This record gives sequence, C-alpha cells and structure tokens, in this order.
Amino acid sequence: MGDRTKYDSLKDLIIMTLSNDYQAFKNVITDRRSIYALNADLPVSEDDITSLVEELTELTPDAFNQKSARAIVVFGDKNQQVWDAIYDAFEGKVSREKIDSFAAGAGTILYFIDRSTIQSMQAQYELYADKFPIWANQANGMLQFNIWSALRSVGVGASLQHYNPVIDEAIREVTGAPEAWELVAQAPFGGIAAEPEPKEGEDISQRVWVQR
Repeated sequence: MGDRTKYDSLKDLIIMTLSNDYQAFKNVITDRRSIYALNADLPVSEDDITSLVEELTELTPDAFNQKSARAIVVFGDKNQQVWDAIYDAFEGKVSREKIDSFAAGAGTILYFIDRSTIQSMQAQYELYADKFPIWANQANGMLQFNIWSALRSVGVGASLQHYNPVIDEAIREVTGAPEAWELVAQAPFGGIAAEPEPKEGEDISQRVWVQR
C-alpha cells in the first residue's frame, strides 16, 4: 500500500511538472507579439542576441537535415544602413516614418534560404527534388518563430517584415550576402517602448478539426 501511494505521488509529480513545463512554453508563445514601438535600449547585450540567434539556428530542425537557413544580424550603424537601403529601394512608396520606426530599434535579423544547399539536396535526392524548396521555407518559418519567441522571453521586442523581393539587391549590397542566399524576411528588434493592444480570441474550431 505504501509503495502504491509512493507511485501515485510520483505520477502526480510528473504530471504536475509536465503541466508546468507546458504552461511555461505556452506563456512564451502567448507573449510573442508584433512589437512596432521599438527603441535601441536592449535589456540584454548584443552578444546575448547573437548567441541566441546562433544557438536557435543550430537547434531548429530542417527536413533531411539540409541546414538551408541563413541569418545576418545587424546592429547600430549597419542597422540604419539596412533600413535606409530599404527606403531607397521603394523610391518613396513606403513612408519614411514607417521605415524609421523599424530603424529605431537596436538591430534587425535578416533571414535567408541558401538556394545552393537546396540544389545540392535536389541532386542527391531526385525523387524529392520539388519538395526541398517547400521544406526549406517551413524550416525558415520555424527558425523565425523560435527566435522571435526567444527574444521576447529575454525582454526584447520584434516584428516580422516582408519587403523582399523589392529590396533583395539593396540588402545584398549593404551586407555582402552571397547571390545564392534568397532573402525571405526581416525582423527588426529592440527595447519595448510600448506593448501592443490585447489580442482577441477566436473560434479555433473553425481552423482545427478533431476527428475520432
């Protein structure tokens, strides 16, 4: 009887621990929001941001372990150069005020897919050749989400922008990114100057079906 009680207590402890781990994970995801009011006052160091990006780039899965994701992290003057180049690429079609709101942050993560890696995988696995670009985009999306969520967990705000392909050549000139790297997203980040409005819930049953 004593062993049974000990077993039940251990089982309850495991369930409680798993529940707490899930809640902590969910909290990180819930807190991840598009932060548009940014400033350059980071609560962590630039080295911390760099390490976070490096670690999550290594940890994020990619089909066939193709490792197709690439990232360039820009800070300070280089960050300003990136957003000036984006503004110039649009020749005034995007407002200076909007561009400056992104440049006001501490930096930007530029996400790329390495097309040469995809081509190499296509040559090795011809049967799946048409799927590797799809899988690479899926992996890049996971990486973006992982980094975005992790940034928020250390008090750094960010958003995800998609000014490509208009800005592709301009970004290549500013950063020296190789021709094979295809730009897929830009994530300006920084200190949180203002929190976004609360997010409204939705009837998720319209998007998630459960069948038994």
